[in-house]
Amino acid sequence: MYRRRPARLVAAGSAWPPEEGNGATLLKKVLIWLAIAFVVFYVIQRPEDAAGIVRSAGGALSDAADSLSAFVESLV
Repeated sequence: MYRRRPARLVAAGSAWPPEEGNGATLLKKVLIWLAIAFVVFYVIQRPEDAAGIVRSAGGALSDAADSLSAFVESLV
């Protein structure tokens, strides 16, 4: 008897459709893309606020680097 094989719409070894146990990976990818889309939307809608957030994050990183530098110098 002739058996018909299902057509493959994607390349072999690709992640879509998700295999069993791969749902968490797919969810992670979707959430990452949603976060990126939100950031782009926020930057477009409120560029001044977005710039303020980046400035404050840069200041926090600078303070952390200064503190780490002071700590390492105190060890020497």
